[in-house]
Amino acid sequence: MSPSTPNRNYFYRWLRRRGTAVLSRFRISEATFMTVLAAAIGALAGLGNFGFRKAIDFFHWLVVEQGMALFDISMTEWSFSRLITIFFPAVGGILLLPLGLWFARDLHFGFPSFLETVNLRGAKLPLRTIFTRGMASAITLGTGGSAGQEGPIAQIGGAIGSQFGQAFKMGGDRLKVLVACGVAGGVAATFNAPIAGVFFAQEIVLLASFEFSSFTPIVIASGMGTVVSRALLGNQPEFVLPPYVMNSPFELLFYIILGCLVGVFAAGFIDLHFRIKDRLSRWALHPLVKPIAGGLLVGLIGLFFPQILGNGYAFIDGMLHGHEGWYLLAALVVIKAIATSITLGSGLQGGLFAPALYLGAATGGAFGKLLQIFFPQLTISPGAYALVGMGAFLSAATHAPMTAIFLLFEMTASYQVIIPIMLSCVIGTAISRWLRQDSLDTVELTRAGIDLEAGKERNIMKSLWVADVMTRDLETIPENMTLRQFRDFIASTRHTNFPLLDAQGAMTGIISVQDFMGVVFERELMDLVVVKELATVEVITVTAGEDLDTAMRRIGYRNIEQLPVVESAGSNRLVGIISRRDMVSAYNRALMKRTLKDDDDG
Repeated sequence: MSPSTPNRNYFYRWLRRRGTAVLSRFRISEATFMTVLAAAIGALAGLGNFGFRKAIDFFHWLVVEQGMALFDISMTEWSFSRLITIFFPAVGGILLLPLGLWFARDLHFGFPSFLETVNLRGAKLPLRTIFTRGMASAITLGTGGSAGQEGPIAQIGGAIGSQFGQAFKMGGDRLKVLVACGVAGGVAATFNAPIAGVFFAQEIVLLASFEFSSFTPIVIASGMGTVVSRALLGNQPEFVLPPYVMNSPFELLFYIILGCLVGVFAAGFIDLHFRIKDRLSRWALHPLVKPIAGGLLVGLIGLFFPQILGNGYAFIDGMLHGHEGWYLLAALVVIKAIATSITLGSGLQGGLFAPALYLGAATGGAFGKLLQIFFPQLTISPGAYALVGMGAFLSAATHAPMTAIFLLFEMTASYQVIIPIMLSCVIGTAISRWLRQDSLDTVELTRAGIDLEAGKERNIMKSLWVADVMTRDLETIPENMTLRQFRDFIASTRHTNFPLLDAQGAMTGIISVQDFMGVVFERELMDLVVVKELATVEVITVTAGEDLDTAMRRIGYRNIEQLPVVESAGSNRLVGIISRRDMVSAYNRALMKRTLKDDDDG
């Protein structure tokens, strides 16, 4: 327990008492109370976004601007002093050293872990992550690391919402909603896009589990986050866009093709990202040194392609206005993907939302430039394709089409963009899902055997193994046992299901007491019929290496109480038996252990 924990607990108790008194005095309903909390969380998430941006600006000023001024570096012309820029992202790795020493656990708490905690582990997020994750990401982005700021701000807002829920001792579902309120407020404040904030929280964080009781607070929080952001930063969109124009209905065919390209590239980026990340995880370097080494690699790439440094928003703005050549944009699709993967894979902090926007804008911009060359008579606007590509790539990489569609709609305020972006997003997402089942945010969870959409119960069952629960001391009977012998046998046992074995010890079937009850009064058959004639010979089995979720679903197929456990799939060599009761008991024990651990962590 940290020294600040007693003080925080005292504050929480005081807050709960005051809150209860207010509710009782003014007879405020639970729904109204949730609405008030959502407004407060949204406002604080907007403030969190403001503070996070200022932190990024500070570290950019401290390292990049002061470094360029000190060494008289110009990014418009080549000189020996420009080589110094290679070290700027590495300085970010050095600045992360104190956080890596004292808060290493928080730095490993990425967006996939955030989603797991929210959906499966009670949504209890530590207060310190607001500062540790925010500071670490601000250092990375401010010093030139190739990453995004939306994932960190979502975690900052989510942690704010979680603290409110924990302060008022709220249960899992309501606490989860308050976390989503903080996420919505933070993302809405980032893009000045309240509707996109709502859909980000619903589609990505809450896994599209729509409930009106949760939707209302999330809408309010998203709106409040936007209001606070506009008050502090002005009512300016993140990107200054030219008017969207589609000159010919024939262009819809091009947008369909763009959606196909984006779907393939998004799946390729997911694969490339985790290949690089896996390789960097095997680096024979100390974990505190890896971010510095990764920063040097990113700085080396940035020496030749400075467009990949930071969140890339300024360069995205240029792509949306059609300023760059198609060959540069096509090259940046690969180079930005590599730089982002090195940044995050080496331990530098940040998100993947902005890189997805960048890659989509580069893909769409290059595609639009090529169309402009091959179809000059159509007066193609490359910026329009960069815009649609940006949303389509985000949708395909995150499997969140509604978030991307409404984000672009709010950014453009144009109804003309709706049909192109819908076509590109849906097609791109479908192709990406077909090529790669997981999104950017779920690959690591799937590797750990976690399926967020399955819910807490199934994920606990997936974490338990048949080998650890099955009974090895089982009762079997020979397949040629007569019914009379079987009758005498079951009178002295408490079991109801019995595997049959042949002379070689292989399982040939299974018989239950219920199977025997149909002939128990046929006395003339007692010595004539053997148990195999009444047994089920097509036996549903499970292997010791499979999980309890698989075993429970197989039991459910036939509504039986026990499953024989065999050596391997297709084998008839019996090694044990597992019952429904054994699996339920194992689940209850695991649930209790996980609950106690989550309480300790919180």
